[in-house]
Amino acid sequence: MTKPGTHTARQSRGIKLTVLALAVFIAIILAGFIHRIQMPRILTTEEMKINGLYLLKTPRNFGEINLVDHHGAAFTNARLQGKWTLVFFGFTYCPDVCPTTMSFLNGLMGQLEGTEAGDTQVVMVTVDPARDTVEQLAGYVPYFNPAFIGVTGEFLDIHRFATALNTPFRKVVGEGDNYQVDHSANVVLINPRGDYHGFFKAPLDMAKMKLTYRSARAMWDLQQD
Repeated sequence: MTKPGTHTARQSRGIKLTVLALAVFIAIILAGFIHRIQMPRILTTEEMKINGLYLLKTPRNFGEINLVDHHGAAFTNARLQGKWTLVFFGFTYCPDVCPTTMSFLNGLMGQLEGTEAGDTQVVMVTVDPARDTVEQLAGYVPYFNPAFIGVTGEFLDIHRFATALNTPFRKVVGEGDNYQVDHSANVVLINPRGDYHGFFKAPLDMAKMKLTYRSARAMWDLQQD
């Protein structure tokens, strides 16, 4: 025979356990909801385009490159493997667009965190190799950021590289060495496989570029799974 109050005690204990289980379940659901809210949303390809990042439907292999960096070391396709690379084509005698863009990219790198900062590199490829020697780049590129890489080489090799990345340039005739070079102010995006992934269209906007860059990386990661 059940003792008086035993049934009531069991019932009370059962209710408490049920309430506790519901509380834990609700806490888990709420934590997951808050986590999803806090995570930045991945923009669609069309949204990224509206914000200035044009992605290729299929990343493109642009062939072999054989250039040299501002330390005099070989700069080949191997230097583009395993990292996201932001490539800007400019020149050290550029009066406005180039220093502005290089300063902008330095600011962008300062806003990246964790893995983003660790596996992102910035490369400036000169469109004026006649004047932009290794020594000239060595005195220019690190001024904006010591980690930035300056690249020069033979004119035809640079022209081939720029053409493959849809970044045209042309020399504007002047007197002697007093000339300018017309060039695109876009920033090319190369993925960790070393393929042409897309480009950020000028004029650049810090908030938009940071958001679209993160979305492009996140989309890439999802596609690799």
